[in-house]
Amino acid sequence: MGATDSGVRDNPTGPDQPSEDADASADLSTAPKSDLPGTTVGLGFTGWARWMWRQLTSMRTALLLLFLLAIGSIPGSILPQKSVQPGEVTRYLADNPGLGQFFDSIGFFNVFSAPWYVAIYLLLLISLVGCIIPRTRLHWKAMRSTPPKAPSRLSRLAESSSWEAGSTAPAPQDVLTDAAGELKGKRWRVHVTDFDGTTGAVSAEKGYLRETGNLIFHVALLVLLVAVALGGMFGWRGQALVIEGESFSDTITQYDSFNAGRLVDSGNLPPFSFTLDEFTATYQEDGDQRGAPRTFEADLTYQDDPDAIPSQKTVQVNDPLIVDGAKAFLVGHGYAPVIEVKDPQGRVVYDAPTVFLQTDQNFTSNGVVKLPDIDPQLGFQALFLPTAAVDEVRGPISTFPALNDPAIFLSAWEGDLGLDDGIPQSVYRMDTSEMTQLGIKAIQVGQSWDLPDGKGSVSLTGVKQYAVFDVAYDPARFYALAGAIFAILGLMLSLFVPRRRVFVRITKRAASQDDAVGSVGATVEVAGLSRTDEAGLKPAVEEISTVVQQIVPPAPKGMSGS
Repeated sequence: MGATDSGVRDNPTGPDQPSEDADASADLSTAPKSDLPGTTVGLGFTGWARWMWRQLTSMRTALLLLFLLAIGSIPGSILPQKSVQPGEVTRYLADNPGLGQFFDSIGFFNVFSAPWYVAIYLLLLISLVGCIIPRTRLHWKAMRSTPPKAPSRLSRLAESSSWEAGSTAPAPQDVLTDAAGELKGKRWRVHVTDFDGTTGAVSAEKGYLRETGNLIFHVALLVLLVAVALGGMFGWRGQALVIEGESFSDTITQYDSFNAGRLVDSGNLPPFSFTLDEFTATYQEDGDQRGAPRTFEADLTYQDDPDAIPSQKTVQVNDPLIVDGAKAFLVGHGYAPVIEVKDPQGRVVYDAPTVFLQTDQNFTSNGVVKLPDIDPQLGFQALFLPTAAVDEVRGPISTFPALNDPAIFLSAWEGDLGLDDGIPQSVYRMDTSEMTQLGIKAIQVGQSWDLPDGKGSVSLTGVKQYAVFDVAYDPARFYALAGAIFAILGLMLSLFVPRRRVFVRITKRAASQDDAVGSVGATVEVAGLSRTDEAGLKPAVEEISTVVQQIVPPAPKGMSGS
């Protein structure tokens, strides 16, 4: 009968059921279960977890995550961020409603706190930890282990040389001992395989600091990332503009701009304060760099807390005031003319130093004065010149940044300032669309201008200076600095320290009639293997060969056996 009939007859359970013999054959087979017909083996939860962990902790994944982190940071440096420039974000959304709403929905206006950015950051940290721990363990074992034994065929290595030992060669074991001593003197880690009557070898290795530097770099990068994260969560930064004679206290209401980490209690800032007693700036008086700044100094009287005894401090560029871990850096300065305005009845309605913003290197500055509480409302657009001059083409300009001949050019306006519409305005700009110009006048310190139609008067009673301070607190800044320094050191070690292995072997062979006079029937071999720099390996092997030839000189040329 055919094979099919035979199969049915031999399987009493029926043609659609597997026979007991087939089960037994399958159980006794040495083939993998997955290779047997009708079998499927799954990884299971543990297998999949291990596979995912290995993928996450691979160097390829770490580099990919680092690249994604860099790409993800681009929107945060191009687009305005809600935590730093909320007004700019609002303006962007108004000017670009469609694209702005899309960017807002994916967190482009709050990149560094967006869930996707935090996820990349955390995955990168986990990946680095997963890379570092096993590599550290393996490196520790490698540093404590002896160099590997010499390969059987040294001639196949990248660089090698061999020669027949001359008649004056010392005993093979003495050769190995002396060669090991020379290599140890050159700071190689050495392992000697004693001469057994036929062969013996010296294995040497150096360059363990290369992998040490690699690990230092990765650990430092991890420390740097953690420090940046901690600084972002627990740190804060703000800018404050302080006029001469006025004070600043470390409360959020005193800052012109303030940015705090998610875990910062803005109501519990360090309770220090300071007063700007005087600001001094000097400039080059002549030469090609006339007007270039030379020194900036802010004389402060500060207190660590309200009950502390006042202390003095002169803040300069890169020499901040440090109080309770917070640093107040001097980052800018400008002029604040003291402007006095009187109403038609002669009453003073405004008398204060007014901050003007610099527009060029000679401190030509713009500012405005708004008087919304009088009827009709008044406003002044002003141009302040520390050293005033009038150019035929450009008009009023400042020719030097110091207060050599200060003057202010005023443009007076009357009407609706637009402050009652509920739309916020900049304190440095004035909307004149609903106003009428009263006139233009230039006045110097001590002079007054009587406004047309008896609208009052305006005077320049003096000029003060102001300083801009950047106050910052970062509890992890020292860790970030240490991480950056050690990352550079580790990278230098991993780039410039070569990892090499060299081998010296002496092989004794039975003397034959073909041996030349002067030969002792022994072959000396020197070979090297580099894991990185092949260019520097050849000189190293040649140097070691020269040292070994001084221990065991080769047979004279022309007298070696065939």
